[in-house]
Amino acid sequence: MTTRVVTGCRLKAVLVDLSGTIHVEDYAIPGAIQAIQRLKDSSLDVKFVTNTTKESKNRLHERIHRLGFNIQKNEIFTSLTAARNLVDEQKLRPMLLLEDEALEDFEGISQENLNSVVVGLAPGCFNYEKLNVAFRLLMQGYPLIAVHKARYYKRPDGLALGPGGFVSGLEFATGTTATIVGKPQEAFFLSALKTVNCKPCEAVMIGDDLTDDVEGANNIGMKSILVKTGKYREGDDKKVDPFHSAVCSDIKSAVDLLLNEWMH
Repeated sequence: MTTRVVTGCRLKAVLVDLSGTIHVEDYAIPGAIQAIQRLKDSSLDVKFVTNTTKESKNRLHERIHRLGFNIQKNEIFTSLTAARNLVDEQKLRPMLLLEDEALEDFEGISQENLNSVVVGLAPGCFNYEKLNVAFRLLMQGYPLIAVHKARYYKRPDGLALGPGGFVSGLEFATGTTATIVGKPQEAFFLSALKTVNCKPCEAVMIGDDLTDDVEGANNIGMKSILVKTGKYREGDDKKVDPFHSAVCSDIKSAVDLLLNEWMH
């Protein structure tokens, strides 16, 4: 655990990643349920921020509720929500490369006369036929929206390929640059902080992804804690900025550090 971080502003809020940080699919990380309750019982505002795109916000909330977490649906901010907001703002009619379980978050969006492509983590859609339809739309000059561009994620059986490679493949084949709406984008973090009325210097991000969680938060002036669970890889802890980030073994240790040291 590293603790050289200079906190500066008085801390008001904490953003917590979900998958890999407090749970891995249908398994809660040991100590996570109690750690999250400690956070919620503190004076900090807590928001749960996730790039999870395999299922809708409703299904995600049901999953973590079944695991025993005391988390309300309005406390969750997802990259699917950010993508839906962008689709509505730009009045797009996207081809949705999403799993069926995630389509609920795009209810009411027209699927006629498609004029864009939205890509999330959708193993069932990543086949030649569907990717070729997306390719042809993009070759007409229509925009590509990536819900996020993660290289991989953690499953109970090990690391698994994320949507980033497929997004990059479409970018390469069409000369298009995707608009990314999830972590580590600045707009995603700022939108989440807005829901708790908090400035970046007043918040901490806890997550298992060096790029999307830690560096994304640091880039907008937040502090961060990297946990060695989920997609954490050996050596990631050597890459964090010790003046803006700390490294802990898991969410329990991260909450201990935050509440016992950084809050005082």
